[in-house]
Amino acid sequence: MRNKGLIITLTLLLSALCIYFLSLTLVSKGVQRDAARFATRGGQLNEKQRQHYLDSVWRAPVFGPLTYKEVRQSELGLGLDLNGGMHLTLEVSPVEIVRAMSGKSKDANFNKALNQAQEMRRTNPSTPFTTLFGQAFRQVAPNDKLSRIFANTTNKGAIDINSSDEKVIAEINKQIEDAIDRSFNILRTRIDKFGTSQPSIQRVKGTGRIQIELPGVDNPDRVRKLVQGQAKLEFWEVWRQDEFAPYLGQLNQVLSAKEVAAAPAAATATNAADATTLAGDTSALATQLAQKNAAAKTDSAAPQKNVLASLFTMPGTLGANIRDTARVNAVLRSPDTRAVLPANLTFMWGVKPEIIEGQEYLQLYAIRKSRDNEAPIGGEVVSDARGDFDQLSGRAEVSMQMNPNGARQWQRLTAANIGRQVAIVLDDYVYSAPVVQTEIAGGNSSISGNFTIEEAQDLANVLKAGKLPAPTRIVEEAVVGPSLGREATNQGLYSTLGGLLIIMAFMAAYYGRAGVVADTALLFNLFLIMGVLAQFSFALTLPGIAGLLLVIAASVDANVLIFERIREELDHGLQPKDAINKGYARAFSAIFDANVTTLIIALILFIFGTGPVQNFAITLLIGVFTSFLSAVYVSRLIIEWMIKGKETTSLNFSTFLSRNLFKNLNFDIVGKRKIAYAFSTIFIIIGFVLMYLQGGPNLGVDFRGGRAYVVSFDKPVVASEARDLLTKDYFSGAGTEAKTFGTDSRLRITTGYLADDESVEADQKVQTALLQGLGDKYGALNPRIQSTSKVGATIADDIKRTSVLSLGLTLLAIFVYVLFRFEKWQYSMAAVVALFHDALIVIASFPIARAMGLNYEMDQVFVAAVLTTIGFSMNDTIVIYDRIREYLRENKQLTFAQVVNPALNSTFSRTMITFTTVFLVMVVLYIFGGETLRSFSFAMIIGIAFGTYSSLFIAAPLILDTYGRKEKERMNAANEAGAPKLSTSHT
Repeated sequence: MRNKGLIITLTLLLSALCIYFLSLTLVSKGVQRDAARFATRGGQLNEKQRQHYLDSVWRAPVFGPLTYKEVRQSELGLGLDLNGGMHLTLEVSPVEIVRAMSGKSKDANFNKALNQAQEMRRTNPSTPFTTLFGQAFRQVAPNDKLSRIFANTTNKGAIDINSSDEKVIAEINKQIEDAIDRSFNILRTRIDKFGTSQPSIQRVKGTGRIQIELPGVDNPDRVRKLVQGQAKLEFWEVWRQDEFAPYLGQLNQVLSAKEVAAAPAAATATNAADATTLAGDTSALATQLAQKNAAAKTDSAAPQKNVLASLFTMPGTLGANIRDTARVNAVLRSPDTRAVLPANLTFMWGVKPEIIEGQEYLQLYAIRKSRDNEAPIGGEVVSDARGDFDQLSGRAEVSMQMNPNGARQWQRLTAANIGRQVAIVLDDYVYSAPVVQTEIAGGNSSISGNFTIEEAQDLANVLKAGKLPAPTRIVEEAVVGPSLGREATNQGLYSTLGGLLIIMAFMAAYYGRAGVVADTALLFNLFLIMGVLAQFSFALTLPGIAGLLLVIAASVDANVLIFERIREELDHGLQPKDAINKGYARAFSAIFDANVTTLIIALILFIFGTGPVQNFAITLLIGVFTSFLSAVYVSRLIIEWMIKGKETTSLNFSTFLSRNLFKNLNFDIVGKRKIAYAFSTIFIIIGFVLMYLQGGPNLGVDFRGGRAYVVSFDKPVVASEARDLLTKDYFSGAGTEAKTFGTDSRLRITTGYLADDESVEADQKVQTALLQGLGDKYGALNPRIQSTSKVGATIADDIKRTSVLSLGLTLLAIFVYVLFRFEKWQYSMAAVVALFHDALIVIASFPIARAMGLNYEMDQVFVAAVLTTIGFSMNDTIVIYDRIREYLRENKQLTFAQVVNPALNSTFSRTMITFTTVFLVMVVLYIFGGETLRSFSFAMIIGIAFGTYSSLFIAAPLILDTYGRKEKERMNAANEAGAPKLSTSHT
């Protein structure tokens, strides 16, 4: 094996990294177990105490110098379906942005075009809203210009009365994109402050959507309010330190006296600790507090404790270590504090931590409130802001412009605060507090500070948050309860272990000691996948587990291909060492091609999929590389080590069960192709006719929009009765489905009631109707919602569009790759037709199963199953094509027709072994994987069976039928002259 040293080094390095990151996961789980033990009393877990324990160690070292926060960020997390929590997809409304840019114009043509564009968007969800608006305006007012409406003070400098419609649309697009960026930054800040572990927020490329995942959330209403509330931008005056320090000194005396009274015995030791703290603190505030405390000690014989100085530990200014912010908040909210501090003094935290000597601190700002609690200036006056560089100093700064009314207010505010700070506050967090150098007239000003250009741009985005209202609406939502998550975790664990054990037992029984080597490589592959997932902080989900099982099966397939090749070389009389070298070499091209096609499918799923489909794709992507490494290289290193320096070896590649299995096969597979064509056609026609009679495909919420609920009862409930009750009396006749979900005492109820209304009010109305209906009939059975999901109509249309696009791109990419590798269009055409056949078969099987009482929905995960089936089938086809190409190269006098059956027969053993292993794994997943993956595993079982069938009876035979007259003439001529025999021996 060439480059053995490089491969060993790479393997050891990757293994070390995986061990390190997986050990962080173990450390994190250990801390969580400690927290649970701390919070458990009398067998009952107190969630608040558990969270308090985790908060207390959040920034404490738990693994060498690494804090629990750092460890937690690098652990292998669990997705929402395994851990419980909430998933949201938000869409920033372009309608309100356009309306605001028009100055909320009352123009009849403008408003008519805006309404018409919204209607057009329902049927053209993939077309940008601004394009639809431009088209609608030209239809409504063909002789009018958009600049007449948009040339106003809001868009001063960007749009004037002479601007073309194209320029106006371009500026609207720019402002919409800016609004999405601002919304993203605001939501990211809010989510970071929410307090959940490992939150995820990301923009969906090419759309105005933002995806948020919050594991472990148990208060969905709070989250909805958090993410949909409008940003509140304000400008406040700030107290100077010499003005508010006396009040803090008084507060310190009150709190210190109160604490000493509560714990007199500890006073002496505490004073010593305070003295040490203050000696190392150079801040002016700490010094003043120390002086106040010393004066109090002089006046009183009772020992005092310096409470505030132990909290306000940020060097140089008023602030606290991040780990102490909760304690500071509790002190500031206490009745003692409210009694001492003046009514117009309140404190707000800075938004960005500052790192000083390895510790993170947050600055605390003293804000001067007005009597009516209204800010002197609101964010609505800001007309523009942008990050820039000061031409003199070269430092980053923010340029800000205000409208005329805001300019007058800003001039008065700056005139009254020369030499003082003015705080820029968003959602009660201070983003910046620049010192006013001089009175600023005209509304144009710059804000400078010690920040980077990226931070300046972020601050500019914050300032512009008040410029345009950019409300967000929830277009997709899923809430998974913790009990359902624990159940899914157990199901995933059982299915993974079951599939793994079946494959390992099969390989050992079929290939003997070589099978044990394959099992070792398989376990190593599993270790690598989990380690890489942890390295990149990917969460493991139920679809991810399905991908993991598929990767395990694919990894075994590579070893099967290699071992079958080695067995062939041994049958040809080669010595074991030579047979091993030749077997690995000859199997390499087929394994490489199969992995590339799987990689293509995984990339397409990752790019176009969302949520569960992306998680599945991530596991598949990682698995392609780790499987190739473990099956092709690691297994070979082990085998070469086992036979090193030995003339003979006991290493075998078969057992008494498999030694003569699939030997000397001579099936006329191509001769049965017309029967196969007829069978497939009839099966597909039956499926689609049944689908038509059933009222169309049974689409899931992903594709049609609507809401779905998983509801548990204390006793079994008849699904059809619940469906009829809800449809008729509570959901106004809207399409509703109910089916058992895992057990007879749990239902999954899907409804299209109010599907077009994506508001929170509609969510509440549908849920209230659901609970009322179930309560009226099944109240005694204690119905309770365990999970909810919602998909808006627009995102459902997008999902359908991207699903069709994914399938089309997959087939196109495979056509191009096969053409590149095999150099004949007939190979590409036959492969794509066979794969399209597999997709139609899987789709047709669902209405057939529905007619037999098995009711499965077609959703995003179903699309992943169809594309994965295509990948599996393509792997089979690639192996057969590779063998055909090999036979043609070694027997140049033979025609395609003469080698196709021998090629199919010689690869038959590999085809059947791979089919058996993957099929058994999917059966285990179907039985133990839970209801969430039932549709996926059913589609995969059908797909694997028919994918194997199409590789044998469709793909290769189609090449023969389309190879052309010249090939047939060659075949006839060869038959007349006496066809030469095929040589399959290798020298």
